[in-house]
Amino acid sequence: MTMDPFERRQLGRTDIMLPQIGFGAAPLGELFTKVTEADAEATLATAWDAGVRSFDTAPWYGRGQSEHRVGRFLYQKPRGELILSTKVGRILRAPVTRPDAFDTGFWAGGLHFEHYFDYSYDGIMRAYEDSLQRLGMNRVDMLVIHDLDWWHRGSETMVQAGFTQLANGGFRALADLKASGRIRAIGAGINEIGLIPRFLELFDMDFFLLALRYTLGEQETLTDELPLCAKRGVGIVIGGVFSSGLYATGPVPGAKYNYFDPTPEILEKARRIQLVCERHDVPLPAAAIQFPLFNPVVTSVIPGAFRPEQVTTNLGHVRREIPTDLWAELKHEGLIRADAPTP
Repeated sequence: MTMDPFERRQLGRTDIMLPQIGFGAAPLGELFTKVTEADAEATLATAWDAGVRSFDTAPWYGRGQSEHRVGRFLYQKPRGELILSTKVGRILRAPVTRPDAFDTGFWAGGLHFEHYFDYSYDGIMRAYEDSLQRLGMNRVDMLVIHDLDWWHRGSETMVQAGFTQLANGGFRALADLKASGRIRAIGAGINEIGLIPRFLELFDMDFFLLALRYTLGEQETLTDELPLCAKRGVGIVIGGVFSSGLYATGPVPGAKYNYFDPTPEILEKARRIQLVCERHDVPLPAAAIQFPLFNPVVTSVIPGAFRPEQVTTNLGHVRREIPTDLWAELKHEGLIRADAPTP
């Protein structure tokens, strides 16, 4: 039985019906790799022509570049046909000093803007309006609280400060936007274990964009996080389905795992999973892209792309028929959790 990439699933309790596969636009902000304008437009055109109608971006992706590229392409399309997601929590601004010598830092390229974090009422509203301008759109469908975690904020003190800003007005801004019809769903991006329960304790969330933490290589969220979301009727969108590279390419030199160089143990696990896939004549990335979709709490996966052929390949991986014996063997070998939902 083959999987239809464009079959629609309800996002939690919202009225949004997401296709099983969307488009993650972080690579268009030049994550790890420089991307020409021609390649960016051709990649988006290939996705649209193939039937992709769900697109996720953020101000942080290339410091505005991804939103500009996505917006330039999508504003020409029928608005009613597409579902658009972006994020709040960072404000972009011109560099205070030496704009001619800007360091893009994490990004291979991108635009030359500084950022600061702001999860207050005014900060959320400013970020939302700024994104509309970059996108050339007068609304978005899904708005995500971005990177309120220890990795990006640096300490528990800063994480708590962000949650305090949300509790003191930032979440009210999101609720106001939803009540007025300017957004349709409120989400939060999750990169680390332990934050989903914290959000749910404080706020009425519609969904989480769970990056890196429910993949072929990692299923720790099955213990608490995903069951809690299922109980609350909260949807899950999966980002980083290839663990930022390793489960797209396999354990080749230079492959990244969750944005960093993988340990020997992580490489060995990926190698063993790849060998199981090869025994069943299934490409490793096909297993990686399909695996999260078997969990009923997961609504959609949003693999990234920066070349047209990557879009075509990803769609082919979703449609690839995978024998149930492959999943059984991965469980028997202890390579995925025994309680992971699979056919």
